[in-house]
Amino acid sequence: MQSPKHQFCGRLLAPKSPEAWKDLDPGQWLAFHGVNGLKVAGPGTINGRGKGWWNQSCRYHPKLEGCTSRAPTALKVLSCKKSCLRDIHFINSSQAHVLIEGCDGIKIENLMIEAPGNSPNTDGIHIQSSQNVIINNTIIGSGDDCISIGDHISNIAISYIKCGPGHGISIGSLGKSGNVVHVENIHVSKVTLQGTTNGARIKTWQVGRGSVRGVRFEDFFLESVKNPIIIDQNYCEVRGACEELPTGVHISDVSFKNFYGTSSTNIAINLNCSRSVPCTGILLKSVYLRSAIVGQNVTSSCRNAYGVAFGLVRPSPCIQF
Repeated sequence: MQSPKHQFCGRLLAPKSPEAWKDLDPGQWLAFHGVNGLKVAGPGTINGRGKGWWNQSCRYHPKLEGCTSRAPTALKVLSCKKSCLRDIHFINSSQAHVLIEGCDGIKIENLMIEAPGNSPNTDGIHIQSSQNVIINNTIIGSGDDCISIGDHISNIAISYIKCGPGHGISIGSLGKSGNVVHVENIHVSKVTLQGTTNGARIKTWQVGRGSVRGVRFEDFFLESVKNPIIIDQNYCEVRGACEELPTGVHISDVSFKNFYGTSSTNIAINLNCSRSVPCTGILLKSVYLRSAIVGQNVTSSCRNAYGVAFGLVRPSPCIQF
């Protein structure tokens, strides 16, 4: 299919009850597949009315009989090329709001995405198995990552993002099934985060292999963020109790530049890397993070992280040179 145009001018409402998906794919609502030159524009609203799904989510209600792990994504763009999505207001998706998968040459701009901070798995935008994606001028509040970057990704440019509530800007998690990870050339800039769980995050499972490289995070303003800068290369099912493994995803050539603001925890820079496959080529430059709590200090925590620091870096860097 070539160059179709779709415009949302009013309100598009999902069925209110999960029962409407009985005997249907629970992960599917709106989707475009295999389209070249697709143009989807507003100024309309897509309302996922996800509360019914949230109330039976296995993530928050694991003991509920018949709880569900899958729920509809508001809009999927699958295997499309040279396409754009703009000027749409997304509200309360049952799960992720926008999924970009298997695509090449996608531009996303001027979106507003809103969901409560306690809504399960409601990522703003998730990118998977795609390349040459641009996201800019977008406001996101959700119960999960504002923007999440999955595996098999290259050449992503993200800028002018406002995020909060949510889990910040995340690469990962990657390598959960022991697969070979390939993520490179990611540039995220001009991001404002307020009250989020993370600022700039990379998380990989110990059993994974492959690499994450060529990542630039820059021009971040953070207000009361729990983990302003975080790399977790030891991700596992039971956090904090991960048995050390000889495998790991190699994280290299990652820079954090021009980070300013406040941390709501005492560890503002946390680089938790693998002993077997350390993080290398980490750059910290012009970082000034202080505590959101008056009178308290913040620190850095590093394990097996190698790189350099330039200019003012506060809290004091702990990376190994």
